[in-house]
Amino acid sequence: MTTDAGSPRKAAPVTVVKAKQSLGSRLASGVSGGIVRVFLLLVGLFWLVPTIGLLVSSLRKPQDMSASGWWKVFSEPSQLTVDSYQKLLENSDITHSLVNTVLITVPATLLVVVIGSLAGYAFAWMEFPGRDWWFLGVVGLLVVPVQVALIPIAELFGKIGIFGSITGVVFFHVGFGLPFAVFLLRNFFAEIPRELLEAARLDGAGELRLFVRVVMPLGGPAIASLGIFQFLWVWNDMLVALVFSDSGSQPITVALQTQVRQFGNNIDVLAPGAFISMVIPLAVFFAFQRQFVSGVMAGAVK
Repeated sequence: MTTDAGSPRKAAPVTVVKAKQSLGSRLASGVSGGIVRVFLLLVGLFWLVPTIGLLVSSLRKPQDMSASGWWKVFSEPSQLTVDSYQKLLENSDITHSLVNTVLITVPATLLVVVIGSLAGYAFAWMEFPGRDWWFLGVVGLLVVPVQVALIPIAELFGKIGIFGSITGVVFFHVGFGLPFAVFLLRNFFAEIPRELLEAARLDGAGELRLFVRVVMPLGGPAIASLGIFQFLWVWNDMLVALVFSDSGSQPITVALQTQVRQFGNNIDVLAPGAFISMVIPLAVFFAFQRQFVSGVMAGAVK
């Protein structure tokens, strides 16, 4: 561009003004950096130290554990041995209790998932008298402590002849697991689009077929999350099993506690037994972690 006199006009300089970041913005940008990731990784590894220590201890001889800490194995790898696990398999109390744990955990988890799914669907999409009041009653059961019900239910189970059996332990876990299951799944199923269910009904699907073919596949993440929660709770439980089981039906948690009380120095049995009782629920969690994360995110984001 030129002026009237024919001389070129100089362009005005452009000044870029950068917005000054607040302290919170600078901290937020710093949190996403690599230093914080490394720090979180170190925290995770530090959290795994007890698990690693238990694993290493289960692979050492009792005399080595008495002489030094488990970290000594990194300088003397020859201490590692599977003799403790072989001795564990020869301990009938531990192996029998491990079987009892499976017989308690699997039915208690499956029953809670199945009954909770059916009840959650009914409360979400079926019309019946007093539906909202019944649901409020179920939600109210969430605040009932387990300790309050131990003695009354123990007396009830004694009268009907299931006290001290695996059946009694399973029924207790199912009864106290259902309120949370119904609450969780009802809220998840209620987010399913009504149009999708109405379209299935127009195609001739009944309530049972609608539940199996439509609701269950869509609710897979929430159901998987519930199953993981219930499995971990029942597997790691000791209070209920200590009250409602006897010597023939006790799970691994009670068996290990009994071993500590009777034989305080048999660490060669306790260490591998404790590690096995811990690694199985960890394996279940990592096997279904994708469904677990999907269920948590589905419940958090509409």
